[in-house]
Amino acid sequence: MVRHLRAALLVVLASSGAALAVAQSLPPDASYRPLPVAPLAEVKAADEAQKAEVMRLQRLLLEERLDLSDRPMPNAMMSGGRKRIQDGVRVKLRQGTTWDSLASLTPDEIRNRGLLPAGFMPLPHVKQATGGQVFPTNQIDEIARQEQRNLRRFDVDFDLPDLFTPEFPPPIFLTTHPELGDVSRGELLTIKNYYHLMVGFLTPVQLEGLRLLLTPFPQEEFNQTEDRKSADQSLGVTCLDCHANFHTNAAFHQTPDVRPQAARFRLDTVSLRGLFNQQIHGSKRSLRSVEDFTQFEQRTAYFNGDHVSAQRKGVNLPDRFDQVPMMAQMQNIIDFPPAPKLLPTGRLDPSKATQQELAGEQVFLGKGQCAACHVPQTSFLDNNMHDLHLERFYKIGQTSNGLVMLPDGPIKTFTLRGIKDSPPYMHDGRLLTLPDTVEFFNLVLGLKLTQPEKESLVAYMLAL
Repeated sequence: MVRHLRAALLVVLASSGAALAVAQSLPPDASYRPLPVAPLAEVKAADEAQKAEVMRLQRLLLEERLDLSDRPMPNAMMSGGRKRIQDGVRVKLRQGTTWDSLASLTPDEIRNRGLLPAGFMPLPHVKQATGGQVFPTNQIDEIARQEQRNLRRFDVDFDLPDLFTPEFPPPIFLTTHPELGDVSRGELLTIKNYYHLMVGFLTPVQLEGLRLLLTPFPQEEFNQTEDRKSADQSLGVTCLDCHANFHTNAAFHQTPDVRPQAARFRLDTVSLRGLFNQQIHGSKRSLRSVEDFTQFEQRTAYFNGDHVSAQRKGVNLPDRFDQVPMMAQMQNIIDFPPAPKLLPTGRLDPSKATQQELAGEQVFLGKGQCAACHVPQTSFLDNNMHDLHLERFYKIGQTSNGLVMLPDGPIKTFTLRGIKDSPPYMHDGRLLTLPDTVEFFNLVLGLKLTQPEKESLVAYMLAL
């Protein structure tokens, strides 16, 4: 771990010639995960002994950065009506600063004085050196109940409080049957129940695609090998173990597209709602079709982008001309939740929206610059990737729980339709609430929003 951190820091700080020499000296596991050096029983015992301390350190990091208290918005629920939406800015300011005073400073001043709130910094994986998929407890328990399949890791647990995750199980809306509303019947789709829940209003092609998306296949931490992180030999995981009911349950892993391990940033699972309108897929990979995404995920999200490890553990290779199109067809009919205040143009209906929501729309389209990327007419996205250059505000190379703080680089634009259902926010889940995201972009883009403008912007996003 120390070797990885040192190598990553040298690469960042060295001149171009020196950087080349450092890169040539990196160990092989800077790209490939090393094979285990001890039997599984010994590794498991060591991991279990260290687990409490691993979770304590992550909890300490979260509490230093964020207010984790239960403060729901009055009369604001997620689309399924089963979970309240959390309110308030939860990112903690550095001592002696206010949001207004911080917004008055330049990026250089904030960086040189170390004033960027830690909650705006990249959020480490709960166990950075190991990484891998981590599932929330509600998903683990429900899969165990329905399938008797174990998604629990013996080395780590999910780290964020349930208050700041999507409602579970999420509702499901179909473009092919908008008249049906939520077709989940309040259940989590699994291989055990998908047929009786969906037969009759899916086509045979869609049903077969759904079956494949719910079939467990080996994955880096859940498989039969000696370096897995599940106690028992595992059948693996499914696509919808993370994309629960085609939405998200806030499960996370690390980007497969960056090395070495210490530089790999956390990735929060995104919703598959509205996939039919997206033209690029993957936070950084910029895959150009849902078919590419579906196929590539078997080596990326499943195996950290390591085809060598995938081959050894039993990678699933869906047939490109048969199975992949069926999986894509199913994903492409998942709709957004209803937004009764939106017109077909993506604008608010003045006869239904409140004055605060209408004011928020004006901020969104104008001073807030939100619509430059989140275009209302195209499902509140622009099908492009953008680099916010957050590193303007902090010193590159510092570490937090094993994560080296490097520039994020370009990240794709995510849709804002149904955004109230998708906490936590940003690609790594570093922001817990919509007010947090408003403060983040107010600072990063230098918007100078007033408090009423911030509040109206939040009210507007709740209506999307």
